[in-house]
Amino acid sequence: MNPTYLIPVAATGPAAVRTEPVPVPVPAAVRFRAACPGCRGRFELAAGALRLAIGATSRTTFYTFTCPECAAAVRKPAGERIIELLTGGGVRTLRLHAAP
Repeated sequence: MNPTYLIPVAATGPAAVRTEPVPVPVPAAVRFRAACPGCRGRFELAAGALRLAIGATSRTTFYTFTCPECAAAVRKPAGERIIELLTGGGVRTLRLHAAP
Protein backbone atom coordinates (compact mmCIF):
# COMPACT_ATOMS: atom_id res chain seq x y z
CA MET A 1 0.00 0.00 0.00
CA ASN A 2 1.32 3.47 -0.88
CA PRO A 3 1.61 6.09 1.88
CA THR A 4 -0.73 9.07 1.78
CA TYR A 5 0.78 12.50 2.30
CA LEU A 6 -1.28 15.47 3.42
CA ILE A 7 -0.26 18.64 1.65
CA PRO A 8 -1.86 22.01 2.44
CA VAL A 9 -3.82 23.53 -0.41
CA ALA A 10 -2.73 27.04 -1.39
CA ALA A 11 -5.37 29.61 -0.57
CA THR A 12 -5.76 33.14 -1.81
CA GLY A 13 -6.22 36.35 0.12
CA PRO A 14 -4.87 37.52 3.49
CA ALA A 15 -5.55 34.16 5.15
CA ALA A 16 -3.31 32.38 2.63
CA VAL A 17 -0.12 32.85 4.65
CA ARG A 18 0.01 31.14 8.02
CA THR A 19 3.24 31.46 9.93
CA GLU A 20 2.09 30.07 13.28
CA PRO A 21 1.57 26.36 13.96
CA VAL A 22 -1.93 25.03 13.45
CA PRO A 23 -3.39 23.76 16.74
CA VAL A 24 -4.51 20.15 16.75
CA PRO A 25 -7.76 19.56 18.65
CA VAL A 26 -7.28 17.23 21.62
CA PRO A 27 -10.20 15.60 23.46
CA ALA A 28 -10.75 16.98 26.95
CA ALA A 29 -10.82 13.42 28.28
CA VAL A 30 -7.07 12.87 27.70
CA ARG A 31 -5.55 11.74 30.99
CA PHE A 32 -2.02 10.72 31.94
CA ARG A 33 -1.00 8.22 34.60
CA ALA A 34 1.55 9.57 37.04
CA ALA A 35 3.12 8.70 40.37
CA CYS A 36 4.56 10.79 43.18
CA PRO A 37 8.02 9.73 44.40
CA GLY A 38 7.37 11.39 47.77
CA CYS A 39 4.12 9.77 48.94
CA ARG A 40 4.17 6.97 46.34
CA GLY A 41 0.64 7.87 45.28
CA ARG A 42 -0.59 6.81 41.85
CA PHE A 43 -3.21 8.84 40.00
CA GLU A 44 -4.36 10.19 36.65
CA LEU A 45 -3.87 13.81 35.62
CA ALA A 46 -5.53 15.90 32.94
CA ALA A 47 -3.29 17.58 30.37
CA GLY A 48 -3.81 20.93 32.09
CA ALA A 49 -2.19 19.64 35.29
CA LEU A 50 1.13 18.91 33.56
CA ARG A 51 3.85 21.18 32.15
CA LEU A 52 6.61 20.10 29.78
CA ALA A 53 9.93 21.95 29.49
CA ILE A 54 12.14 21.06 26.52
CA GLY A 55 15.77 22.05 26.89
CA ALA A 56 18.92 21.62 24.83
CA THR A 57 19.92 18.40 26.61
CA SER A 58 18.23 15.45 28.26
CA ARG A 59 19.09 16.97 31.65
CA THR A 60 17.12 20.11 30.87
CA THR A 61 14.09 18.32 29.40
CA PHE A 62 11.48 17.42 32.01
CA TYR A 63 7.81 17.52 32.94
CA THR A 64 6.30 18.80 36.15
CA PHE A 65 3.07 18.46 38.09
CA THR A 66 1.76 18.90 41.61
CA CYS A 67 0.85 15.72 43.45
CA PRO A 68 -2.89 15.81 44.21
CA GLU A 69 -2.39 13.65 47.32
CA CYS A 70 0.50 15.36 49.17
CA ALA A 71 0.73 18.67 47.21
CA ALA A 72 4.44 18.15 46.48
CA ALA A 73 5.94 19.69 43.35
CA VAL A 74 7.20 16.80 41.19
CA ARG A 75 9.78 17.10 38.40
CA LYS A 76 10.62 14.08 36.23
CA PRO A 77 12.89 13.66 33.20
CA ALA A 78 11.19 13.41 29.81
CA GLY A 79 12.63 11.25 27.06
CA GLU A 80 11.60 11.35 23.41
CA ARG A 81 8.57 9.08 23.86
CA ILE A 82 7.29 11.05 26.85
CA ILE A 83 7.68 14.30 24.90
CA GLU A 84 5.72 12.81 22.00
CA LEU A 85 2.89 11.59 24.25
CA LEU A 86 2.60 14.80 26.26
CA THR A 87 2.66 17.17 23.29
CA GLY A 88 0.21 14.95 21.40
CA GLY A 89 -2.07 14.98 24.44
CA GLY A 90 -2.25 18.76 24.66
CA VAL A 91 0.18 19.43 27.52
CA ARG A 92 1.54 22.98 27.56
CA THR A 93 5.15 23.09 26.44
CA LEU A 94 7.92 25.54 27.23
CA ARG A 95 11.06 25.55 25.08
CA LEU A 96 14.15 26.54 27.03
CA HIS A 97 16.85 28.48 25.16
CA ALA A 98 20.48 28.71 26.16
CA ALA A 99 21.79 32.17 26.96
CA PRO A 100 24.33 33.52 24.43
